Amino acid sequence: MSTEAVNTGRRRFLTAATSVVGGVGVAFTAFPFLAYWQPSARAQAAGAPVEVDISKLEPGQRIIVEWRGKPVWIVRRTPEMLKVLPELNAKLRDPDSNESIQPDYAKNPTRAIKEEYLVVVGICTHLGCSPSYVKIDDAHNLGGSWKGGFFCPCHGSSFDLAGRVFQGVPAPTNLTIPPYMYVNDTYLLVGEDKGAA
Repeated sequence: MSTEAVNTGRRRFLTAATSVVGGVGVAFTAFPFLAYWQPSARAQAAGAPVEVDISKLEPGQRIIVEWRGKPVWIVRRTPEMLKVLPELNAKLRDPDSNESIQPDYAKNPTRAIKEEYLVVVGICTHLGCSPSYVKIDDAHNLGGSWKGGFFCPCHGSSFDLAGRVFQGVPAPTNLTIPPYMYVNDTYLLVGEDKGAA
């Protein structure tokens, strides 16, 4: 049996020092693995909100921006375009957008924050094709009752100027409205709404 006295102060110091050095080592070892799981700068940029200048958008025109790899259309509607929307309700599958995807602030007859601007994902809800923007005076073979909107030539789905789908076409729901907000009168941000418009 040892006759030497145990130096408990020294033992505590060595235990604490070993724990600190071990903890730092674990942190340095784990950092590369944790950093590997973080999305790359390219992935973060692809999912980031997109700021759009709408100051030069003329009435009746559409611009297309890309957000998360999808085309987002911004259409500046004229008063005449807005006037026909209620007239089409009886011909639409979901005129009140009860079964469609949109933020709460866009669940209204124009499906927009400001009725003048429609912001919508330009992908058909049937099989993911990209419909064409067909103005009222550019109706081709869509018939004399065409009031303007979006037509998917792949399978014949058609949508009005609020992105609402007509009855009797393959698309099951209205076009999707992404989250968005106005930064000011001339810029809007697609992909972020800070919880409310």
